[in-house]
Amino acid sequence: MVNFGKRLMADQLEEWKEYYINYKMMKKKVKQYVQQTQNGGRNREQVLKEFSRMLDDQIEKIVLFLLQQQGHLASRIEKLGEERALLMEQADASQISELREAYREVGIDLMKLLRFVDMNATGIRKILKKFDKRFGYKFTDYYVSTRANHPCSQLQQIFKQVGIVAVVGALSRNLAFLQDHQGNFPSIYDHPSITLKVLHFLLNVHMTRSDIYAVKWSELTFLLMPQDPIIEQINHSVQKLTHATNLLQFIGQHALIIPEDMHSGSEDLVDDQSYHFMSLLLNLANTFLYMVNTYIIVPTADDYSVSLGAAATVCGVIIGSMAVAQVFSSVYFSAWSNKSYFRPLVFSSIMLFLGNLLYALAYDVNSLSVLIVGRLLCGLGSARAVNRRYISDCVPLKTRLQASAGFVSASALGMACGPALAGLLQTNFKIYGFTFDQNTLPGWIMCLAWITYLFWLWISFKEPDHIVRENSVNTPSSDSGHRRNSNLEDGLAQPFLIDAKESLDENGEDNDENEEDPEDSHKPATSLAAAYRLLTPSVKVQLLIYFMLKFAMEILLSESSVVTTFYFNWSTSTVAMFLAVLGLTVLPVNVIVGSYVTNLFQDRQILVASEIMVLIGIAMSFRFTSHYSVPQYVSSALITFVFAEVLEGVNLSLLSRVMSSRLSRGTYNGGLLSTEAGTLARVAADMTITAAGYLGQNSLLNVTLLPSFVICVASIVATFCTYNSLY
Repeated sequence: MVNFGKRLMADQLEEWKEYYINYKMMKKKVKQYVQQTQNGGRNREQVLKEFSRMLDDQIEKIVLFLLQQQGHLASRIEKLGEERALLMEQADASQISELREAYREVGIDLMKLLRFVDMNATGIRKILKKFDKRFGYKFTDYYVSTRANHPCSQLQQIFKQVGIVAVVGALSRNLAFLQDHQGNFPSIYDHPSITLKVLHFLLNVHMTRSDIYAVKWSELTFLLMPQDPIIEQINHSVQKLTHATNLLQFIGQHALIIPEDMHSGSEDLVDDQSYHFMSLLLNLANTFLYMVNTYIIVPTADDYSVSLGAAATVCGVIIGSMAVAQVFSSVYFSAWSNKSYFRPLVFSSIMLFLGNLLYALAYDVNSLSVLIVGRLLCGLGSARAVNRRYISDCVPLKTRLQASAGFVSASALGMACGPALAGLLQTNFKIYGFTFDQNTLPGWIMCLAWITYLFWLWISFKEPDHIVRENSVNTPSSDSGHRRNSNLEDGLAQPFLIDAKESLDENGEDNDENEEDPEDSHKPATSLAAAYRLLTPSVKVQLLIYFMLKFAMEILLSESSVVTTFYFNWSTSTVAMFLAVLGLTVLPVNVIVGSYVTNLFQDRQILVASEIMVLIGIAMSFRFTSHYSVPQYVSSALITFVFAEVLEGVNLSLLSRVMSSRLSRGTYNGGLLSTEAGTLARVAADMTITAAGYLGQNSLLNVTLLPSFVICVASIVATFCTYNSLY
């Protein structure tokens, strides 16, 4: 693969050569800075100031030339507009055709200018990345946020194409007008998507000099068709650099499916022909049903344990046993998905059917052991790793963002529907000696749901083509499914001042591609231990935060029935309604944060603020006096849960950016690590509830909240220790 420095030299226009970013010089400067800092000749603050000034000078050179060229193009369009006004009166078809060709010539020159912008924007991004990588310090975040948001910003000209949009709009409008010189044309203001598609194409399509000179405007008629996936993908990269976001991206990152720097569309092995929507829908349905299955027992688990002769706080064991099994099932399901998606989903459905059947029968056989075994079987049927990986492997790039958001939304909806459904099952009757009441009905209902799902799966699921091909030739595929994600940006850089020698090409220059994507970086981790060794301090802190928020949420949800019954004498229906309301806050919170808050603040700022608010919510939950009121409990629970949801979004967003590219694929990937961290948190929380039960229900609340408080404080301290490495 040709490194960027060589590609820049090959693709730049000779007459504009002096106005491109001097990438070679800046690379050498970065190398000098590393050596000088290692030798003690420079401190980091001096290096940051000098590098900032140097990059400012380069950007100013680019922007001033860009403005000059924009002015030339605007003048040409203005003169052509005067000619157009005269020709419209004469209605001379041949002259109108010549005028149209003149506009097209302006369009060709505009494409050259936009290619100039694209190459320089890439150069700026790469040199910032190189600086971050060599120094282990995320300078990019500081530089982009301070320059892009300044009222005199020059970065806006490059990364948001300020000014060029007006030129593109004028050109598009006049060309549309000339399509019908009588003036009966589709106005770009009535159809803004036309102009946007032209702009997106011009900004993002990769063209060489010969391509630019050879292109014909008539060949661009495909712009009125849906955008090519590569256009959306590169737009996503531009949004990342300018800290832009949107709702789908924010929600999709919850699933750790969308890498921050998507791969090239040419590398995407999934096309529209091989994509099977029904199979995707079945994976989302599996996600939804599993979350319903997880939370449908929460309002009644304490009553069920009491009816079997155990303490109410044994509900922690009942709820947590599913998470215990999931710790193991996540690994083998992730490995199984290397070979097949259909068979793991069938196995998952069968295990969940059997688990719920045992859960429902435990009452009639009067056995707590049967109840817990049933929940363990349910946990062994957790196929979330398969659901996540199916989206990553088998959904086309242009649809993957929506599918990722669907994965998160299905989880959130299932989390809300589970308790709500439990609240509706307030009945008691027997059929052929089998009891159907609020305790057993969740098991019977989920049995019916999973057997129905299994039938739907059997007749509708289609194994992806690449899995079929790999199995037919019996080739190892442990990393093939995720190889196309290999261009994920490296996560947090190595500790300050990397000692490794730089790789050099035949001209003695740094080879960008070898440095940024060494051969080893294409190899996924082969074990949990190997994956753990790839974790940098920042990744570990983000996993700690994920553990903390899942621990706090599990404590809140799992003990809600016991606590509210003891202090407020709430009925099962009231507890179910309360939990359903909490679950329903997930999507509105994501809309607000994903659409607005992340556009106003940096992710790391939202991260710290959310951690502090979770800490406040936990502190408010403690019982300080003999009287514990409903308003105190409800308000503190809402604060804890809502801000834990906000925290989860930004936490996984940051985690997807700082995690090594080797953890973006293979069995032991980043999604598996985050799942394991969250599952272990749930297990620890549920075991804490049961252990605290031995101290009596009067002490349960404060005893279980204390670990949450301590872990939250620890996560805040750890966040501040790695704050500068987050971007």
